[in-house]
Amino acid sequence: MSLEFLQFLQTYEKLIYCSLAVVVFFMFYLLKKVITRNLFLLLLKISKHRLNGFFLQLRLSFEQPIQGLILILGVYVSVRIFPYLDQDHVFFMHVIRSSIIFMIGWGLFNLSSSSSLMFTKLNKRFHLKIDSILIPFFSKAIRLIIVAISLSVIAQEFGYDVNGFVAGLGIGGLAFALAAKDALANLFGGIIIITEKPFTIGDWILTPSVEGTVEDISFRSTKIRTFAQALVTVPNATLANESITNWSKMGKRQITFSLRLTYDTSREKVESVVSQIELSLRENKNIHQDTIFVNFDTYKENGLDVFLYFFTKTTDWGDYLKIRESVNLEILDILEREAVSIALPTRKLLIDRDVAANDPFVQQQT
Repeated sequence: MSLEFLQFLQTYEKLIYCSLAVVVFFMFYLLKKVITRNLFLLLLKISKHRLNGFFLQLRLSFEQPIQGLILILGVYVSVRIFPYLDQDHVFFMHVIRSSIIFMIGWGLFNLSSSSSLMFTKLNKRFHLKIDSILIPFFSKAIRLIIVAISLSVIAQEFGYDVNGFVAGLGIGGLAFALAAKDALANLFGGIIIITEKPFTIGDWILTPSVEGTVEDISFRSTKIRTFAQALVTVPNATLANESITNWSKMGKRQITFSLRLTYDTSREKVESVVSQIELSLRENKNIHQDTIFVNFDTYKENGLDVFLYFFTKTTDWGDYLKIRESVNLEILDILEREAVSIALPTRKLLIDRDVAANDPFVQQQT
């Protein structure tokens, strides 16, 4: 058998292996979605359909990473068949193992998102009572840990000394702390907000800086949506050092004002108006009955002041305005029934007749 023929056979054999490697890779590529779908169906069948919403979250988190793992497996099988890469087999295995670690970390990163049902399941299973304000912090902390571990394992896979890197961080820790003092102040401010819980996500708050609804709380700042629909980002260090009024924590909402009657209102009419207004408030199911004050309070320059002080049961702004409107209309009905007028800011001018008789301007006006 001639040398040329042997070389031809070797070349032909390599072409076959190359073609086979390409075909195997494309088979894995084309079947990755089918394999992933059947894998999750098998998992659902094994769990006897008891995973419910968590299964959906698991699928959304790991669907693409599992497809990536299938592609990595296809690359591994194809390369083992491919005849030209045997000499770099060690480095290739490092790449394969690092890719697998990356895909697993990617799936766990997705699963630990703040919108994940993992925290809800943990709450119900172990009665942890995780507050909604803590979920973004836990999510970001877990994600940071996952990223750090994944990068450390991948670095060690390629022979890098992670311990030396960590030691170097310890030496430069003081300089880092000084450079990042504002970030650390915001971090500790966020911890204070979490522990004291002056507000949570969805609360309506008022501070010297801003008023609105809390949308998000992160390590550095808190995002507040104002009533003009502007999104204001306030550093946690600023919020932690400010007075915070949480309107959402109100158990009742105050209404107080003065009703001014004219001076020609008789005593009997004043007493009747006061008693009828108080009775109307006592019979109103939307008014908090613990604190109701309706009293003839003081004499003013142009009228008699009746002081009203009471609370609505609702704290919702829209409902509060409707209740206040209904109370005002009821007061108008009472005043109309009693023929009592509300005092206006007027002045009376008294003219001396003797002086007016000698004053040409007064005579002209009369």
